[in-house]
Amino acid sequence: MITPVLETDRLVLRAPDISDFEPLCALMADEEVARFIGGVQTPPLAWRGLCGIVGHWQLRGYGFFSVIEKESGQWLGRVGPWNPHGWPQPEIGWTLNRASWGKGYATEAAAACMDHVFDTLGWDSVIHLIHADNHGSQAVAARLGSSNTGEEVEVPGFGILVDVWGQSADDWRARRKQAAVHKR
Repeated sequence: MITPVLETDRLVLRAPDISDFEPLCALMADEEVARFIGGVQTPPLAWRGLCGIVGHWQLRGYGFFSVIEKESGQWLGRVGPWNPHGWPQPEIGWTLNRASWGKGYATEAAAACMDHVFDTLGWDSVIHLIHADNHGSQAVAARLGSSNTGEEVEVPGFGILVDVWGQSADDWRARRKQAAVHKR
């Protein structure tokens, strides 16, 4: 399977590979980073998560991208389209390591993924499942032009209640030039 590579001014988004395992373990061991995505994971659980993402690519033809900073070559986290079994609808999600927070990387990577899912995959709309206390992710979603739909759902398999944020492809295209892609 050939997976796309997306590029922005500062980032390369590529399919995950084995080199991502160690930085993923560090990301998932950080209590602050993992608190809204199911909590801290041990390396065996992080391995299963990585394999799940790779499997998602195989089964769905898309999935979370590994986010690489162009300048340093460092793995920053994962961002991308996601639709595992039981999800309310296809999502674009993001999780970046704490050293990457506040630099606009999540918004930049998610905007590239929004273009990809609407222009290449042909999605009609997208959601983001965001915990009510996760103000950082809410800010990213708002910068992308998404809004809280007022719907609350349980994340399948995690028992976590989250708010559903989202927007249509038409709304994204109308706002694309106004989206704060490179701003915090």
